[in-house]
Amino acid sequence: MLRQILNTYKTSFTGLSRETWLLSGVILLNRCGYMAVPFMGLYVTQSLNRPESDAGLIISLFGVGAILGAAAGGKLTDMFGFRPVQIVSSVIGGLLFLAFSQITNFTALCVMSVLISFFYDAFRPANFAAIAAYSSPGNQTRSYSLNRLATNIGFSFGIAMGGLIASINYKLLFLVDGVVSILVGLAILLLLPAVKGFRKAAIEKTKNIIVRKPWQDVWFIKFVLLTCLFATCFFLMFRVVPVFFKKEWHIDEAMIGLILGVNGAIIALLEMVMISKIENKKSPQFYIVTGVLIVSVSFMFLVLPSSFPIVLALLCVIGFTFGEMFSMPFINTFVIKRSNEFNRGQYAAGFSIAWSVAQITPVAGFYIAEKLGYNTLWLSSVVLLLFCAYGYYSLNYNEQVTDEKNN
Repeated sequence: MLRQILNTYKTSFTGLSRETWLLSGVILLNRCGYMAVPFMGLYVTQSLNRPESDAGLIISLFGVGAILGAAAGGKLTDMFGFRPVQIVSSVIGGLLFLAFSQITNFTALCVMSVLISFFYDAFRPANFAAIAAYSSPGNQTRSYSLNRLATNIGFSFGIAMGGLIASINYKLLFLVDGVVSILVGLAILLLLPAVKGFRKAAIEKTKNIIVRKPWQDVWFIKFVLLTCLFATCFFLMFRVVPVFFKKEWHIDEAMIGLILGVNGAIIALLEMVMISKIENKKSPQFYIVTGVLIVSVSFMFLVLPSSFPIVLALLCVIGFTFGEMFSMPFINTFVIKRSNEFNRGQYAAGFSIAWSVAQITPVAGFYIAEKLGYNTLWLSSVVLLLFCAYGYYSLNYNEQVTDEKNN
């Protein structure tokens, strides 16, 4: 039995390029340092003693910067290549996080939130394009799953450590995030091979062809809008739910970090094996819809009586994690198959913008929780996710395939 499990793991990871492994290693380091953002709401409410609406404002400003950063990162990736964009955005983002740790003025924190998220999210479309560049057509979904594996190992470790650090001193979170982000930029500089003459080659290739823009692609816009709705609920889990655990269920920061870290741990252990087993067994849409429905069920645990809060919190996060594992790898694959080498950065930016827009919505989540109660927020999220699942189910996949051939 053990040998069979080990062979399954080995098969799941076989055939991926050296660069894909290097990039995933860099992402693991990047996510290890991204521990402060899930605790940002707690930092504002607990350390700065400001109301939940201010926490929502700070988190939403992260979303504003993320939208701008994703758009700029996608365009710059198509112009200069994914390597320099990742290096510059990581180093500058890290320096800004170091500065953030020394600021207490709320207005200044708001400005810094926009700047930090701008550079952090400029990294995302460049990273997305890099994975596509280093993977072959037959293993794109596994390449993205490996990237998600690295992301979630890093996230699991980072958020667990973040909870422990937050229980000691919130400002240490920002210092650690800043240092690690700078190390990520240096690691890419030293480890990821340079692509010489990228801009010149890109200009030459696109001289006599018409490159479709993502905003001209109706099918893609529909897909991105649905993904934005899904991401809205996704970010509630990692922005508003930690405040709910602390305020309503009285779970301490260290335990919150460990509970949320279960998400990354499960993905690290199971996702690659699961994807290798289920890929091509059913349509990608089936798995996306299934995943969204499972996520909707996970939010229902939050409205149950809290006699055993840690147990309910774990069930919620575990359910959410399985929903994420079913949906996210195939959502990523849809996006990359929709693009080509001439517009991949802009398509990745459009996809990243959907997630960035969703980062603004926690302010509405905090407002609803403050005015109408958390149960109203969780039930509204369930309804939104059911609508999202129906939308993914209703998309015409044949139209996507036809348009893809004409891209």
